[in-house]
Order: sequence, then structure tokens, then C-alpha cells
Amino acid sequence: MNNLIHYPTNRWLRAIAILSLVGLVAGCAAVGPDYVAPQPPLPDDWQTQLEDGLRAEPVDSAQLARWWETLGDSLLTDLINKAMTANPDLKQALARVRQSRASRAMTGADRFPSLDVGGSVTTNRVSRDSSNTASGVERDWYEAGFDAGWEIDVFGGVRRSVEAADADLQAVQADLDNVRVTLAAEVARNYIEARTYQYRLDVALANIRAQEETVDLIESRFEAGLSNELDIQQARYNLEDTRSQLPTLRSGLAAAKNRLAVLAGQTPGSLHGKLEARQPIPVPPLTVAVGVPANALRRRPDIRSAERQLAAQSARIGVATADLYPKFQLLGTIGLESIQSGDFFDKASRFWSLGPSVSWRIFDAGAIRRNIEVQNAIQEQYLAAYEGAVLGALEEVENALTTYAEEQVRRSHLKQAVAAAQSAADLAQDRYAAGLVDFSNVLDAQRSLLSFQDALAQSEGTVTTNLITLYKTLGGGWEQSSNTGQAS
Repeated sequence: MNNLIHYPTNRWLRAIAILSLVGLVAGCAAVGPDYVAPQPPLPDDWQTQLEDGLRAEPVDSAQLARWWETLGDSLLTDLINKAMTANPDLKQALARVRQSRASRAMTGADRFPSLDVGGSVTTNRVSRDSSNTASGVERDWYEAGFDAGWEIDVFGGVRRSVEAADADLQAVQADLDNVRVTLAAEVARNYIEARTYQYRLDVALANIRAQEETVDLIESRFEAGLSNELDIQQARYNLEDTRSQLPTLRSGLAAAKNRLAVLAGQTPGSLHGKLEARQPIPVPPLTVAVGVPANALRRRPDIRSAERQLAAQSARIGVATADLYPKFQLLGTIGLESIQSGDFFDKASRFWSLGPSVSWRIFDAGAIRRNIEVQNAIQEQYLAAYEGAVLGALEEVENALTTYAEEQVRRSHLKQAVAAAQSAADLAQDRYAAGLVDFSNVLDAQRSLLSFQDALAQSEGTVTTNLITLYKTLGGGWEQSSNTGQAS
């Protein structure tokens, strides 16, 4: 069909002129507001006094990206790496990115002309001729051709739609990064919880062994006439009370292991073997760089997501505003039509049409302007949400800094309390054996020792858990994972 159409020269010139004008007007500025990212006022430094290893030094981005490696536990690192590839929530987030990417491509396609091709063969029958005397006549009709259309984006409605789609995609990608941040923290927290339960079980078992020795001692003294039935029963109920804590601790340990397995995309119970061996609670590094508020907010994916959602909504105001103006289209059709199949490719069967069209809604009872108001109100909501996200992020970091530092102070006091309680228990035991004090002193000392040791075990886990929370609030854990698990 190379010679299908022969334009007269002046028609070619007119078409070129139209296309040139189209290119000129389509490059005009789009209607609606041009987005400018908000700049919320931020403090220069954290309000919390930085102590106990916290430093206002610039954060090492590479270290923050894999903060769990600073804890020096290879099994924890392996569990987080598995979760970053197999976790169901992460897979959902990856699918949402692919969906958003495809939606953006669909929106971008509106900037280009569309081309349809079609053909048909139909048979028509006329029942009577004009004199109402002739019998019906059947005729075949053959048609094939191309239809092209292009909406000329004079006022930028399509460009604003693409701008909104770009921002939506970036927001969804930031949401994916936020899932990675949360996932790494959750795996680490549950891992620390499992190790803490193991520590507490060891403490309880050690106290049970000591209390069993006490029961044996009292029974020997009773047989020798040096003790009484009351001492025996007190020692026994103290022992059974400690034993009664074991089921709760074991069920807590099993729940933490099961949760770890699910986070790693595995069935509950599949990690029991790996976590069976007792391991100490990972110890935080001596110093932790936290940087300044502005840097922390730039790293946090949830803040980036809120800002990109605001940008997308700003562009949608332009989309709504463009409906106030005329819409221009350039339409074209070229093809063949004939009532005889043998004549279908003859020159006389060719047809074509080309020309611009315009449409303009001049009355809609104010619907377009109301829609613009709606989009502006939605933008205000996204702006408030962004500002709230910023304030919430600052609050989270400040609280994390405080709790991390204060728990270390608490742990230090508990260590001293455990040392004192151990000395008191030993002294009470010796004095009771020498007949200098009654058994109530031993009973109180053993109870206090178990209580302080259990509290110290929990505090050891809490210190590390608070560090994990701090890393999460600083936005750590998505950069490296993003590079190794891109959505496709």
C-alpha cells in the first residue's frame, strides 16, 4: 500500500503545518500547581542527651544498611537474609511495585498516538426496491483500514497524569523499602526474644538446682533433728514455684522460634533445630552513630512515601484543572472498501480522511470546579499526613534514644543487685547451716536472687532490642536489601 494515497501538495503542507503547531502548543506549560517539596522546620540536634555509646556523628550508610551485622551473630544475619527473599509480606510489596510500574506505563501511553486496524465482510439484503415491486437484492461489502487518533496535550492534563503516576510509583517503591526496614527489625527482635527466653530458662534451671540442694540439706537436718517440718515445706513450695515458671518460658521460646520461621517464609517449627543450641544474647557495639534529625528523615522510607504521595496528589490537581479547557485531537483514517472482492485493491476503492477535532465542555453545573476543590482538599490531607509523619518520626527516634540509654543504666543497677543478692543467698545458706538464722532468711534470699537474675536476663535482651528499634527509627535496613532484591 505504498501508493495508497496521493496527497495534493497543498494538503501535505497543511498537514505539516498542523503537526508543527501541535508540537509547539503541546510543549506549553501544564495547568495546575507546579509541585515544590515541603521543607518542614527541623531541629539541628536531638533533644535527648546522647550518652552510653550514642554519638551525634555522621552515620555510615553502608553500616546502617546492614546494621544487624554489628551484633556479630551469623545466624541472625542468615535469618534476615532469608526473610528478605522469602517473606510473604515482602512478596506482596514487590507485586505492588510491579503493579504500579505497569500502571505508570499505561498512563504514559496516553502521550502517544493510537493506531487501530480492522476489516470486515458483510452481506446486506434490501427487501424491496423504491417502487416496492422488485424482489430483495443481496450485496456484499468489503472494508479494511487503519484508524489513528492523537489527543494533543495542549494544557498538560496527560503530562500531569504521568507526573502523578511517576510519584505513585516512587511512593510504592518507598513502601517496599519500609517493609524491608520493618522486616529486618522484626526478625532481629524475635531472635533476641528467643535468646532471652533461653537465658531466662538457664537462670531458672540454675536456681532450681540450687533450691533442690537446699531441700536436700533441710531434709538431712530434719532427719538429724536440727530442722522442722515447716522449713521443709517452705523449701519445697519455693522449689515448685520456680519449677512452675519453666512451662511459661518454654512456650514463649517456642512462640518466638515459630514467629521467626514465619518471618523467614518457612513453616512454624522449621527453625527449632537451628535455634536449639543455647547462644548468648548479641551484645550491642560500644558506640552508635545517630547523626542529626535531617539525615534520619531523609533515610526513612515512610517519610519518602508520604512526600511522594503528596507530590502525586499535587499533579492530580493539574489533571482536574485541565478539564476546564478544550481538548484537541488529530484524527486520521485510511483504508479500502468495495462491493466486489475483485475490485478491493483497485485505486477507486481507496479512501482516507485526516483532520483535527476539538471538544469543550461548556456547561456541567460546576462539576469540574467542584472536582478541583476536591483534589485540593485531598492534597491538604496528604500535606497534613506528611507533616504528621515527620513529627511522628522525630518522636520515635527521640524515644528510641532515651529508652536505649536508660535501659543500659537499669541493666547496670540490676547487675549490682544480682551480685548483692548472690552474696546474700550464700550468706543466708551458710548461716542457716550453722544454725544462726531461721530458714525464712534463706527463702527470702533465694527468691530475691531469682527475681533479680530474671530481671537482668530480660534487661540484657531489652538493651539489644532497644538498639534494634533505634536502627529501625533511623531508617536502616533497606538500601542493601533493595539492591539484592529489586522488583522485576
